[in-house]
Amino acid sequence: MFKALIIDDERPVQIAVSKLGRWSYYGIEPPTTAINGKDGLSCMRELHPDVVFVDMNMPVMDGCTFLEKAHHEFPDSQYIVISGYDEFHYAQQALRFGACDYLLKPIEENALNSAIEKALHRIDPDLVFGQNAAKTTNTSPEEVISIIKEFVESNYCTNIKISMFADKYFFSQEYLNKLFKNKYDYTIYEYVLKLRMERAKELLGQPDIKIMDIAERLGYADNHYFSKAFRTYYHVTPTQYRNQLQNP
Repeated sequence: MFKALIIDDERPVQIAVSKLGRWSYYGIEPPTTAINGKDGLSCMRELHPDVVFVDMNMPVMDGCTFLEKAHHEFPDSQYIVISGYDEFHYAQQALRFGACDYLLKPIEENALNSAIEKALHRIDPDLVFGQNAAKTTNTSPEEVISIIKEFVESNYCTNIKISMFADKYFFSQEYLNKLFKNKYDYTIYEYVLKLRMERAKELLGQPDIKIMDIAERLGYADNHYFSKAFRTYYHVTPTQYRNQLQNP
């Protein structure tokens, strides 16, 4: 199957692309997300995605800088720019750095999927869509569980829904959770929480990072929900845990 990466610092845009893309139909795994060009390059090196969606205006590393670096390092990947700027020079820069299409925000479903088809046909002109989706029904339950685990480990900071795996592989959510727990001793959501909490401990060990920023990085709507989850999991608040590290 193909892999996709969405690089955008706006969470609503990540959600829109994730929901509107016909991933199963095109034989693409559920997309991974990154929040800026620097994070995107790291994901590229780890995942080697076939199709990459990238925003032009991002902090840390903008879309143009990312495209220049990524196209040089990963020339076989196909890049689709997502931008809020309907200006010629932005599109010109994107095309100069290897983008195969340029979409304007807000994302439209038909335009998005047309861009995906265009990107995949650049990879393989002989692709016939729909056949790739049928192949997913032949994936064994053990393979599905391994795929879910890998996806969770790369995307635990995002809003993961079991329903997307259930829809894609034609298994019930209850069955997937049962298989996952039997193999890894956690339900899928328990595993997501485990990864978030372990990462939270690592970040709390860095006193320069504000707790509210840690909450945002780990995918929590606000600091209150993060603190409540951390306290329930470790029986100590994030502030208390940080103080214990600083004053053992």
